[in-house]
Amino acid sequence: MAYSKDTPIIVTARDLPLACPRPDEPLWARHPRVFLDLRHDGQAVCPYCGARYTLTGKRPEGHR
Repeated sequence: MAYSKDTPIIVTARDLPLACPRPDEPLWARHPRVFLDLRHDGQAVCPYCGARYTLTGKRPEGHR
């Protein structure tokens, strides 16, 4: 899945816990797996590739 650093990747509670790279990324685009914390404001940036993630919808209990 290609992404733009200007456009966030939309994720939902079903995607939690969130890790980058996503499972559907091609092998050549992968880097070491890192878990991202969306609890504070529903947004996170991958420190390796700069992908921006935004959580939409209702947050599950315990993820506030």
